[in-house]
Amino acid sequence: MTQKGSMKPVKKNKAEEPELEPLCCCEYIDRNGEKNHVAACLCDCQDLDEGCDRWITCKSVQPETCERIMDTISDRLRIPWLRGAKKVNISIIPPLILLPVFLRVASWHFLLGVVVLTSLPVLALWYYYLTHRRKEQTLFFLSLGLFSLGYMYYVFLQEVVPRGRVGPTQLALLTCGLFLILLALYRAKKNPGYLRNPASSDSSQIECLDRKGQEKTKGFPGTDTSGSLNNRTLKDDLKGPSRMLAGSPTKVKEDWCAKCQLVRPARAWHCRICGTCVRRMDHHCVCCVGESNHQAFILALLIFLLTSVYGITLTLDTICRERSVFTALFYCPGVYANYSSALSFTCVWYSVIITAGMAYIFLIQLINISYNVTEREVQQALRQKTGRRLLCGLIVDPGQYNRGFLRNWHQFSTLGAHPFHHPAEDIV
Repeated sequence: MTQKGSMKPVKKNKAEEPELEPLCCCEYIDRNGEKNHVAACLCDCQDLDEGCDRWITCKSVQPETCERIMDTISDRLRIPWLRGAKKVNISIIPPLILLPVFLRVASWHFLLGVVVLTSLPVLALWYYYLTHRRKEQTLFFLSLGLFSLGYMYYVFLQEVVPRGRVGPTQLALLTCGLFLILLALYRAKKNPGYLRNPASSDSSQIECLDRKGQEKTKGFPGTDTSGSLNNRTLKDDLKGPSRMLAGSPTKVKEDWCAKCQLVRPARAWHCRICGTCVRRMDHHCVCCVGESNHQAFILALLIFLLTSVYGITLTLDTICRERSVFTALFYCPGVYANYSSALSFTCVWYSVIITAGMAYIFLIQLINISYNVTEREVQQALRQKTGRRLLCGLIVDPGQYNRGFLRNWHQFSTLGAHPFHHPAEDIV
């Protein structure tokens, strides 16, 4: 006979784990794994207090302290969002604040405009070389480019269109060009042709097979009774490229990427900023330009140049009437008498500086494509002194992949469409 109390369910003594409370729009999990609030962004920052004390007492601040302060600022700089505050990249903030301030200050006087418009490219180049030397990824230049487009369009709508010289068709063309720039830039920001390590993909496939417990793996050599590959066979497979590398010629050794642990195909390079190898890498600016997005990058440059020149022409025709565009750019009397025309004229010169820089990059790209050479190969040829200088030094032709003007452009037009089979002499 069973006892009466034996049929009752037994209570579990194990305490249930408490569920994590959902974050409100102003809360977040900081880098220390603790819950924090955006209102406490200035609280309990010992590094910032120490840095301010040393600055007040005229003492030098250690670089390590500055790095910790920047890490703290980047972690606490957040905006309220659903299910927790989102982190804001600190590199996108300076263009949003400094660009409108500098352009409005430059519109006060002609001399201020000369100083500001001269210093802006210098500061941008200094920041470019600083970040590339440290191999850091930054959204500064992408933010600067996008905000420059938006701010120039805003000034055009606020200061130029109300004067009545710009018709609806002209405004529609300029707006369409702006959207095409953003579309081409979005396409250029996609995968440039990253190379993946075959060893890591093989190991991921092995792990997937182990989880499923398929019986087919039991017939493979080097497997145990559980169907998983033993460590010795896996290590030998991963060392395969290394063994091949030891008995290979010098060119193959040079194409072995120690960081990505793979043998790169011809014309592939390791991008220091992205931290991975890219097929037919050209260069890295706002994005990494490679085999899959080089055409979109060229298209974005072309549309930007056409739209920018068209916008500059419309603006100068409005604020400097009865003068040609080139004459109005250098001689527009009375333009600083009105703040609206002065701001428009300053933005025109800012656009001219940016357009001139993009036109130079576009020209170099066209020449490189015509000779079937990438910017990365040009830099290597300059260091090793293995290329020929042509067109007054604008192009350095290593002569390795040049197949003629038409064939070079045909190859460029088919990039990313299908795998391109190189001739026998191109294979490393």
